[in-house]
Amino acid sequence: MAAVERRGAVKGPARWDWELLPLEGVGPLCFGMRITEVAAVLPGMTELRRFQADPSFPEALGVEFGMGRDEPAVYSYFVDGRLFCAAVDAVHGPQVTLWGRELTACVPADLEQFLVHADGCGVLDVSYGPRGNPGVNGLGLVVRVQEVADAVVTRPVMVGRGWAERCTDDWEGSIPECEWVGRLWPHAGET
Repeated sequence: MAAVERRGAVKGPARWDWELLPLEGVGPLCFGMRITEVAAVLPGMTELRRFQADPSFPEALGVEFGMGRDEPAVYSYFVDGRLFCAAVDAVHGPQVTLWGRELTACVPADLEQFLVHADGCGVLDVSYGPRGNPGVNGLGLVVRVQEVADAVVTRPVMVGRGWAERCTDDWEGSIPECEWVGRLWPHAGET
């Protein structure tokens, strides 16, 4: 695939384009799918590994899908065998959009400005968790960051309707602990 440059300054192979359908799913993934259904709608991807997603919630199973052995693209999380949370890798994952706005591999300050503007206009109700990550409980969306080469870019984490309450809160929300590990949301002026 040809290299493309995304608005977020991450260059790499062309990506799948997925639309976030708040609280329902993202791209071909629908919250509530079984593991075999998720695998079936990710053509060209293989299951890379299964892991315990949250030490305090052993029922949460994580399944990582990717194009190559060292290229995870989609992280899916299941409880009782049903998909409740999905996250995409900033480098190898699909480009997720919401209302035409890219959410994957963006400059954190740019995406935060979009969210804050939408909050100020009354379109969204943005909140911040204890680690400073912006998100919208009403959309089941939290924006995390991922370090790549010489930059920090965004990666969306999304949950279904039954899991959205307080999803931006990394202490009380439903997003698995493994998704909170890593770089904290940068403050203004940080790179």
